[in-house]
Amino acid sequence: MHELTRPQARRIAVQAQLLDADRPTELHTVVRQLTLLQIDPTAAIAPNADLVAWSRLGSAYAREDLTAALADRTLLELRAMIRPSEDLALYRADMAVWERESKHYREWVAANDACRRDILERLGGQGPLTSRELPDTCAVPWKSSGWTHNRNVSQLLELMVLRGEVAIAGRAGRAGRERLWDLAARVYPDEPAVPVDEARRRRNERRLRALGIARATGTALPVEPAVVGDAGEPAVVEGVKGEWRVDPAYLDRPFSGRAALLSPFDRLIHDRKRTTELFGYDYQLEMYKPAEKRRWGYFALPILYGDRLVGKVDATADRKAGVLLVNAVHQDVEFSRSIADAVDAEIEDLAVWLGLRRS
Repeated sequence: MHELTRPQARRIAVQAQLLDADRPTELHTVVRQLTLLQIDPTAAIAPNADLVAWSRLGSAYAREDLTAALADRTLLELRAMIRPSEDLALYRADMAVWERESKHYREWVAANDACRRDILERLGGQGPLTSRELPDTCAVPWKSSGWTHNRNVSQLLELMVLRGEVAIAGRAGRAGRERLWDLAARVYPDEPAVPVDEARRRRNERRLRALGIARATGTALPVEPAVVGDAGEPAVVEGVKGEWRVDPAYLDRPFSGRAALLSPFDRLIHDRKRTTELFGYDYQLEMYKPAEKRRWGYFALPILYGDRLVGKVDATADRKAGVLLVNAVHQDVEFSRSIADAVDAEIEDLAVWLGLRRS
């Protein structure tokens, strides 16, 4: 059982996420280590995948690099996550046993099997296509109390992804928000599936390598768990209840920190409970709150300095005016001159990377 102080645990987490002073220099290195870049359409500053890459690579990162990697299929999009193409083998076995999904999903797909076949036929002859270009011949409409109500083709496509039948072949439209669908056989690498139990073990190991330290079990999160099963080795963290799992490769590794501005969806802070336990950091994404109830801003960026989360930057990219508008820098701890200077340099680098004038 490894006994860690909170600073030790935080440094492990920071290093695992490539946010220490030893910056990576290449996009594929970042994605392979993090295992994923989450796709989110919010672009108050920049799309999440780009913002996460910039946080690691700095202004040397070009958004065209991600576009090119998706085009040549070295990176692939799977369920709103960009992953290394070689990792697809770890998900194919689950696709083969997709019937383990909820009974509701299984019955709805079965009721609309004719529509499923129509989509496969259309993609086979004309793909890649957008969802709007695919036939809606569903016999039973999709029912939901939310925005997916009656979005039959979109919902069927999502379930066909789980079945391994279709895949996202690219994006089109304004800001690349419209997905292009094709037969999975044309998109995914032709590699055999890793058996289910082995694949899950390896995904847990990969996830722990990306997080550094995590819980074995916990609350389920959509698409990508935050827990790692029995991967790594057991550990306890001083002042935090319960047992953790730690990747031993990070133990006793020298640490040198830096400043970084993080996306609200960054995996360092994505598990809010873990963030509170290890960093003592209070954060909520406030874009869904009325303006008068926001404490930090619509899309405030958490500030990392060394192994501590020290504040938030409330900023907005006004592309029409050509300005990165910095509304406020919220200090959770009193900034020393070195912290203030480092944060200011990161804000300036963000503006340079966006091609905007800082205001």
